[in-house]
Amino acid sequence: MHPVMPEGSWEDGGVVWNHGEKTRHKTKAIRRKRLGLLRRGVVLQHDNATPHSANLTQQWLQRYGWEILPHPAHSPDLAPSDFHLFGPLKRHLGGMAFEKEDDLISELRNWFDNLDVDFFRVGINSLLSRWQKCIDLHGDYVEK
Repeated sequence: MHPVMPEGSWEDGGVVWNHGEKTRHKTKAIRRKRLGLLRRGVVLQHDNATPHSANLTQQWLQRYGWEILPHPAHSPDLAPSDFHLFGPLKRHLGGMAFEKEDDLISELRNWFDNLDVDFFRVGINSLLSRWQKCIDLHGDYVEK
């Protein structure tokens, strides 16, 4: 089951802390069950949005030793969620209307549950080429 953040839960620091605590527990379980997996620990990429750069968030990330990948400001072209996830999700939800929040949550869960593992693999694997393009363009915006 994928967590869904309720409306109004985007306070500074709370987003990463809330999901970070859950991820920390899952990380421990993965390490126990799958020796050798996650040897380096958790690697996180996020932009400099206020919840991500909040003191509470930074303290939490440092406390648990999560590695943060550098992310240039104003660069949605380098964030997998922006360049790979949100477009297909927007197309899927296009034209739909939901009477209740639970209906939306159900549709989101259904969509995520039916994504093939290759969908995520392609998004992650394209990071390296996008980063290289950004370097080649001297930091300019990376198109498709």
